[in-house]
Order: sequence, then structure tokens, then C-alpha cells
Amino acid sequence: MLNVERLCVKKDGEFEVLHECTSAKNAGVKKQERALYEQRTQQNLQKLAVMQEKLYADGKEGVVVILQAMDAAGKDSAVKHVIGALNPQGVDVVSFKQPTKEELAHDYLWRAVRALPTRGKIAIFNRSYYEDVLVVQVHHLEKTYRMAERCIDDDFFEKRYRQIVDFERYLYENSYRVVKIFLNVSKERQKERFLERIDDPAKNWKFSQADLKERANFESYQKAYRDVIDATAKRDTPWYVVPADQKWLARYCISEILVNTMNEINPEFPELSDEEKAGLAQCRTLLTADSQEEKEKNKK
Repeated sequence: MLNVERLCVKKDGEFEVLHECTSAKNAGVKKQERALYEQRTQQNLQKLAVMQEKLYADGKEGVVVILQAMDAAGKDSAVKHVIGALNPQGVDVVSFKQPTKEELAHDYLWRAVRALPTRGKIAIFNRSYYEDVLVVQVHHLEKTYRMAERCIDDDFFEKRYRQIVDFERYLYENSYRVVKIFLNVSKERQKERFLERIDDPAKNWKFSQADLKERANFESYQKAYRDVIDATAKRDTPWYVVPADQKWLARYCISEILVNTMNEINPEFPELSDEEKAGLAQCRTLLTADSQEEKEKNKK
């Protein structure tokens, strides 16, 4: 089985080795092994369901899963098939779309802070604050911001990289795990999925002409991702570069990454104090007595 730690980027320069790894073949996985990987994914989802319940009950750590990718890489599919197996009571799914006027009037991390989960829950960020160093950088949108001139200089994005690293360190030091996943799809596979959306009436709604405009910037986005991942990959908040040309492999990788994260957290059901256990015993005695009393009444 593919060891997902091979896909992990923890420091500057490691992304270069992985950026061409978009398919099962590139990752050294044989397509004949698909059934085995799908079986492992289902096993992982069962494990996650149990560990999620413990995480929720324990309430000591929160988890933020960031999904970043080019269009048609499979973010929505991953949310549906992997995250969909979890108890929705303990999961928040947040889609970061084009910023609203209100969001643009605040700092770029404002909407992310508002979307943070309580400890014990898992938040899935479908896109994230990383859009503010990806889309903004590719399209030079920083020039349109209503900000003081002193803030928009040649080091604009380097400063944002530092701010993001500091923000994620802050979260880690305040009992949150940040799991960052880049679904790495090839330009050819993206084209195939776009054509599927155009040709299949049931998928037409997923396609926008704006997708083609963004596709024209594919190489620019790849460079931006390389710069962003290298600048923000750290030991405690690494990136995972997941091959996304085959969705079954991407789902396995995501499920495996989440299981590994949960194993690191190692959540357990809270252990009651002696006083609390005594209280439970007393409640049990009362309930048992009530049941016995009801039986006696029914006999009469």
C-alpha cells in the first residue's frame, strides 16, 4: 500500500519532488490494485467513525482539514465520499468562495477564524484562506484592495506566507490540528473531467465558462502552489500532495491521512472521577428501584 508519508511536505523544497505526482502510476500504484485500495478506504472510514466519536466526547482537540486544488480535482467528491462517512453532528463543512464585500472589508483571515470549529469537532475547508495567496497572486488582485499603500509592496505575498505560518502555529499551540491537502490533478485529467461535465446533462451545472479562463492559467497556478506549499509547509502543519487523477486513490490517501492524524491525537472517552462514578451508581439504583416499583404496580 502507498505510504502517505511519502506525500508529506514538511519544509521548503520538498514539493519539487512531488509536484509531478498526479496519478497512480506516478505514485507507484498499480491500477489492478484498485479493489484493495477501495477496501482499505472503507476500513479507514470505519476507524474514523469510531475515533471521531472519541474526539467529540473528549473535546480537547479540534481538527481543520484544508482541501486545495485546481478545478475538477475532486474536492467535492472527497467531501462526499470520505467526510460524508462521519457523523455530521461533529463536522462543519465550509466552502470558501469569492469573498463578499463584508469579507473584503476585513483582514483575509477573518472569515477563516469565524469558521473554526469548537474543540472536539472537525472542520473541512473546501478551499480556504490559501486562496488569498493563490488566486490573488495569479491575478494580481492585491492591486485592487482598499488598503494602506504601505501594506501593498514587493513583499506582499512573503508577508502573507509568514502570517499564515504564524496563524497555523497559533492554532496548533491552542489545541488544533491543521491538515493541509493539495489534490494534485494533471492538466490532461482536468480537461477530461471538464468534457464530462459538458457532455453529461446531469453534470452541466458543475461547469462554468470561468473554469476555462482559469484553466488558461494552469501553469501560473502550479508555480503559485509550489511557492505557497514550500513557504508554509512546517513540521507540525505539513502539506500532503495527493495524486488526484484517480479519485479512488485520492480518497484512500485522504482517509489514510485522517486516520494517521487521529492516531496522533489519540482521543479517548473521558474517564469519570470516583465521585462521578458514585453518582452514576446512585442513578442506576434509583432507576432500578423505579422499574421494580412499576412491576409491583402492574401485578396489582
